Amino acid sequence: MIRNEFIKIVTDSGMANQRELKRISIGKEDEVNEFELLSMPHFDENKFAKMCSERFSLTFIDLRNAKVPTDTLQTLKKKYVVKWRAIPIQKTNTKITLATFDPSVIEGATKELSDLNKKHVEFILTNISSWKKLFAGIKESVDDLINNIQEVTSASAAADANVKAEDISDDVVTFVNRLLAEAFVKKASDIHVEPYEKIFRIRLRIDGNLVEIAQPPKSMMPSVLSRLKIMSQMDISEKRKPQDGRIKLLIGGNPIDYRVSSLPTLFGEKIVLRLLDSSNLQLDMTKLGFEQKQLEVFKEGIHRPYGMCLVTGPTGSGKTTTLYSALADLNTPDSNISTAEDPCEFNLEGCNQVNVKKEVGLTFATALKAFLRQDPDIIMVGEIRDLEVGEIAVEAALTGHLVLSTLHTNDAPATVTRLLNMGIEPFLVVAALNVIVAQRLCRKICINCREEKKISLDELIACGFAPASAEKIKVYHGKGCEICNNTGYKGRVAIYEVLSVTPKVRELILRNASADDLKRQAIKDGMKTLRMCALTKVAQGLTTLEEAVSNSASDQL
Repeated sequence: MIRNEFIKIVTDSGMANQRELKRISIGKEDEVNEFELLSMPHFDENKFAKMCSERFSLTFIDLRNAKVPTDTLQTLKKKYVVKWRAIPIQKTNTKITLATFDPSVIEGATKELSDLNKKHVEFILTNISSWKKLFAGIKESVDDLINNIQEVTSASAAADANVKAEDISDDVVTFVNRLLAEAFVKKASDIHVEPYEKIFRIRLRIDGNLVEIAQPPKSMMPSVLSRLKIMSQMDISEKRKPQDGRIKLLIGGNPIDYRVSSLPTLFGEKIVLRLLDSSNLQLDMTKLGFEQKQLEVFKEGIHRPYGMCLVTGPTGSGKTTTLYSALADLNTPDSNISTAEDPCEFNLEGCNQVNVKKEVGLTFATALKAFLRQDPDIIMVGEIRDLEVGEIAVEAALTGHLVLSTLHTNDAPATVTRLLNMGIEPFLVVAALNVIVAQRLCRKICINCREEKKISLDELIACGFAPASAEKIKVYHGKGCEICNNTGYKGRVAIYEVLSVTPKVRELILRNASADDLKRQAIKDGMKTLRMCALTKVAQGLTTLEEAVSNSASDQL
């Protein structure tokens, strides 16, 4: 939707203001991401669609329950569906009816699609949820991707792979390509290829949960494993010890890295592939899930000329994304940024990124020491794992450098305790720390099948809602549909706990106060805990009460 027209319709209706709309800009000056509208608390997609239909004299139809034949959906190639935001819902020998949520495309689309299909084209208007549901039913996208997968390898590596791959059948190559493409389309974070005694199982991790998608014949297992090892440039003759590799592909023109790990098990090698899609990397901090006050505290901490900013949470909680978004915000021509990572997941232009390699003696500690001889302004170290790394990081923070890093702790106050337990002196921790962020990822309710769920007042209060809020709150859940694979969830949203090291918090650290005491003081100073942030997302209709509680289970005094 052209931004000027969009702002006029939405702001006139009172469903959003310009400040909210600015947050969902897709980076171009005159465009916004309409799908993000669905997460706005006051946005009514049906009201918006009806206002558009009146403005552009179009027929509005809610198609959420429509059943469109697969052959009709496949009338247009996916690239045209995406380009013109137009999905075929009906066709005859002379006419194609297309559904769109964006009236601004109609003028340009009508001519091109009429010429392309040699048929008359007409448009109807639908809401955004309907369009997304229909779009999810376009199956040819995976097949198109399979035919357009390109391996990005060196000439010598490709030659070696061709020699090793002589015995790999075309069926196996196609199967592996389909697996990689399907994981990309479903936005999976990991692929698990698992051999057992009697079965061969493949699962995808989608929105944090593993989902089984296939059980190929056991006879395919050796060839599939060999194909994956060849693509990731592993030694296919070595099956007794773990190996690591990497696959670089272009899928539909998108550069995708798969970080590959093999592990010998009783019945063959298990292979896990981690998808690293740079197009999905969110570097805009305003879109990560921070509440406004939290974002202000975090940005204040990372924009100080020196000191330490720490991001904590379990594996897979989005720490890397938060750190990369901070680096993107700090990445200016007058800054020298160096990072030590294990491994480097994404390439950040303008940052000097170093892959830690223990086997050659390149550890976090040695990388940090080298950085300090490279005239750095900003240093990012993947993780503070021990006293040596901690001491060097603190020293760097105290000598005029900004240091960003991660730890594995349950919440922000516990991070201080971890640093002290490592052996770092309290006065050094107090002097070095700027801000600590703890985070988790909660699954988002599927917009397509979201419905209200009745929860008792006592249960809401027990979870942490204030009695006055509990009486007014509406709680939602997803009943399950095809779009969310009947899970009720689609996508994830981050919850945060941002601890600013205030004077009173510093006093407690110097007295070796417990993590609980630090948390109480931080709350008095304005910190929202993980539980508080999660309950806010529940009140906004973004996640379920169960997700909020499970992702902040340890967040109790």
